[in-house]
Amino acid sequence: MNEGPRAGEGIEDHCAACKTSRTHTVLAARVGEGPLRVVCDYCGSQHNYRGGPRREREAAAFAPVSERERSHVPMGMPEASSDLETLLRRIIREECGLTPVVPAEKWRGGELVLRPGKPGLKEKSWPIEGFFHKVVMIRNRLRVLEQQINALEISADLKLKLQGYVTGCYGTLTSFNVLFAEESDRFQGAGGADDDER
Repeated sequence: MNEGPRAGEGIEDHCAACKTSRTHTVLAARVGEGPLRVVCDYCGSQHNYRGGPRREREAAAFAPVSERERSHVPMGMPEASSDLETLLRRIIREECGLTPVVPAEKWRGGELVLRPGKPGLKEKSWPIEGFFHKVVMIRNRLRVLEQQINALEISADLKLKLQGYVTGCYGTLTSFNVLFAEESDRFQGAGGADDDER
């Protein structure tokens, strides 16, 4: 009986972050059913197995909720709870503007290294993609905060002051713009431009 790839083996699947089909590594599989959860070998994003590469016509439209998320009921969860989970996923993605972002080509597969100034101390390193996704999470949360501030019913002076803090955070984070593949995904400071060159 062919059970499909096991944990640790490679498989093709659609990556929503990359917006295309990629080779993934299986993180979890169920005996007799095959892969359950995978990680993209290209961008490092983890997700439930989506059933393999999408057809070209399906890949053209990036759905906020995958077909697997629509149809899959997690073990032990009633179907009504699954519907609620699907609805919440869609609302969060649409309302928060959480768009797939990938690092610039030159950084993919690279490492971020922190080297202590004192001799004899061990340096720390981890994949750039992992660090990049943390930066993207900060960016997305700042955008949500900005939307929340704009929606507040407060005085114009206070709203302007709070927006100034958010803009200051964006300006501080422009150093990380070198990591982004698309200019539209980068942080913009008060001047509306990067502080650092690519």
